[in-house]
Amino acid sequence: MFILTISATELSRVPGLSAAGANVDVLPYTAPADADLLCWGRPRVIDAVPVDPMGHPTPAIITRAAQLEASFPAVTLRAGSFLPPAAPHVEMGTDPGEDPRLTCAVPKGREIFERARDFAGQIARGLPRVVLAESIPGGTTTAYLLLRALGYNGMVSSAGPDNPVPVKEQVWRDVQARLEREGRPAEALDLACQVGDPMQLTVAGLVAGLPVETEITLAGGTQMLAVAALIRHIPVPRAVRVATTIYVARDRSAHFSELASQIGVHTWTAPLDFSASPWPGLADYEKGYVKEGVGAGGAVWYAMQLGVSVETIVRRTETLYAEMTGASS
Repeated sequence: MFILTISATELSRVPGLSAAGANVDVLPYTAPADADLLCWGRPRVIDAVPVDPMGHPTPAIITRAAQLEASFPAVTLRAGSFLPPAAPHVEMGTDPGEDPRLTCAVPKGREIFERARDFAGQIARGLPRVVLAESIPGGTTTAYLLLRALGYNGMVSSAGPDNPVPVKEQVWRDVQARLEREGRPAEALDLACQVGDPMQLTVAGLVAGLPVETEITLAGGTQMLAVAALIRHIPVPRAVRVATTIYVARDRSAHFSELASQIGVHTWTAPLDFSASPWPGLADYEKGYVKEGVGAGGAVWYAMQLGVSVETIVRRTETLYAEMTGASS
C-alpha cells in the first residue's frame, strides 16, 4: 500500500524559502492538488496541474505513472493541509503547522502521533509492504530544523536548482534562539512538536503502528531522512529504508548520503532519466528542478518490486504530462 500524507506549515509563506510558496494564492492548493492528481490523474480542487514558479510539473505525475503501471493501492491522509483535496481521503484531525520561530509548531503533535499509530494498526494488517509519502510545501525547511534539533549536521535539499541555504540557516538560528529562551525539550517527540510539522509526526506514528512483519519504505528525500531520524530518537525499533530520486541523491547543495550515514538508515535511489524527454518541463528535472515529492522515488521503488521497469515509468510519465498539459515537444 502507498500512503500519501498531505500537510502544511506556515514556514511555506516565508519569502524565498519554498518554491511551492512562491505564489501565495496558489500555495494552499499545492498539496491537495497532488492528492487529486494521484487519485484521478488531474486536480479537481483547482483547475490546474501544480507547477513550480518556472512551470515544471509536480513529481506527482511520476508517482501517478508508477501507480498506474504497477496497480498498487494508494490512500491519502490529510494531516493539516491548508485545504482538503477533492479526492477521497482520511482526516487526521489536525491544523497546519505553525511558524516555529514564533511558537510551538505542532502543539498537538503527540495526539497526531498516537492517532496515526492507531490508524496504521487498523489499515495495514496483512500487507507485506507499505510506502509512506508526503506532500508539504516548505517541508525541506522543517526537515532541516528537526535534523538540527536532533543533533545532525548537513543541509537538506530544495525543490529548485538554487537551494536557499542562507534562509534556512537563518530560520534555524531563530528557532534555536526561541528554544533557548523557552527551554529545550528533552524528548525527541516533543522536539518534533516544537520545530517540525504535522507530516513528520503523522508518518512517525504510522511507522510505530505498522505490524512488525510489514516492510516499510519512507518515500522522499531529506524530508524523510528527518522522519527516519525522529524514529531513531523516539525510539521506534523498526527498520525502514528511505527511497528517493537520483535528483536528490546528486544534489550538491545538500548532504543526502552524509545525513543518511549519520542517521544509520538504508537508502535507495530511483534511476530516473528524463534527459532524452521531448518535454522541457520534464527534461529540466535533469537540471535540478523539482527533484522529488509526493513519494516519487518510493513509488518507483514500489513499482519495480512489482515488475515494472523504470523506462516504462518514464514513458508513462511523459504520456501523462502531455495529456495533462496539452504540451507539445
